[in-house]
Amino acid sequence: MDIVLILISYFIGNISFAYILTKLKLKEDIRNFGSGNAGTTNVLRVLGKKYAAMVLIGDVLKGSSAVLLGQLFAQSEITIVLCGLAVIAGHNWPMLMGFRGGKGIATSIGVFLLYDPMVASICILLGILIIAATKYVSLGSISGMAIFPVMTFFIRGIGLSLGFAVIVSLFSIYRHRSNIKRLLSGNENKLGQKK
Repeated sequence: MDIVLILISYFIGNISFAYILTKLKLKEDIRNFGSGNAGTTNVLRVLGKKYAAMVLIGDVLKGSSAVLLGQLFAQSEITIVLCGLAVIAGHNWPMLMGFRGGKGIATSIGVFLLYDPMVASICILLGILIIAATKYVSLGSISGMAIFPVMTFFIRGIGLSLGFAVIVSLFSIYRHRSNIKRLLSGNENKLGQKK
């Protein structure tokens, strides 16, 4: 049963709202535009705020739905964690889309909002403040995700939650490696700046 839940979570992650909405609106693949990423920020640049908001909400909800699935039916806490990791992996590396997905921030937020609301809220607030101050969405996203393990350690201590936070953080930083290079070189796009 637990294996089935993890597989279902992975395929929930495969549901790309960025891809679906861009196909409906432009009859095009979102990955052919801008950053080539199937995520909220690229949709914001290509389709605007309304569609970006829909993608953000959809991706958050699919992260939360996978954790809820685990909480309702899993036999162990480890399975709940694996459901969370699976939905993020499904978003980042979707088999149904040739393993070319998004960067997993919104889905990770959805996972942690349900799994650990206190830690998630602190990290989201930090990310928003950094985005507001710098206009770099990637910097806010990376910073918010990087502090997940730190906040989890201080609030929850050493345990399964900390391991979960470390893996999710590493997923995010790995997916943002090109953004990190552009930030360091001063070539990263700011919020509101067209590609």
